[in-house]
Amino acid sequence: MQKLIPNDAVLVPPEAELKFQGEIFNVYQWQQKLFDGSSATFEMLKRTDTVIAICVVEDKILIVDDEQPYFGNRQGFPGGRIDDNDSSIEAAAAREVREETGYSFKNWRTIDVRQPYDKVEWFVHVVLGWQVSGRGEPHPDAGEKITTELITFDKLTERIQKKIGSFGNAQTLFENLATFDDLLNKPAFNGQLVGR
Repeated sequence: MQKLIPNDAVLVPPEAELKFQGEIFNVYQWQQKLFDGSSATFEMLKRTDTVIAICVVEDKILIVDDEQPYFGNRQGFPGGRIDDNDSSIEAAAAREVREETGYSFKNWRTIDVRQPYDKVEWFVHVVLGWQVSGRGEPHPDAGEKITTELITFDKLTERIQKKIGSFGNAQTLFENLATFDDLLNKPAFNGQLVGR
């Protein structure tokens, strides 16, 4: 799948060798020439990219209370791992939202992509969804208990500022968004296109 990533993204180099394959993380190592002419072993982790969906239902934002066995209950946006069979980042967001909330949306736009750690090739894609096209039964994973809530833009920004649940991670994304319309008009993310 082709995807946009930040222009300054750090990627596992092609000469790196896979040293350990885990359920979530893979460990890669390679020999790197240093400035003095010597070499050293460098290492990076790689994991499946994830997607976060900020979904607009009329004049409210869709959020979830997500309880999982290893971290308890946390408020945040719907989202999860991007699967190999997802045709695009936006398709992954649509699938995750349908599974977790039952909602479907007509429109999707990737508005941000982040690499949380330089030593991990992992990208978090933030996708905006709007114009509800349907609502069915949610089908969360076996390790998830999810309830949904619709909140106003003001309540959302308050939770982001107070870093409630996983909303603290959205602080930089929302720092220049003063109104609901600012969110809806956020432009598409512009980065480098890769096929990884």
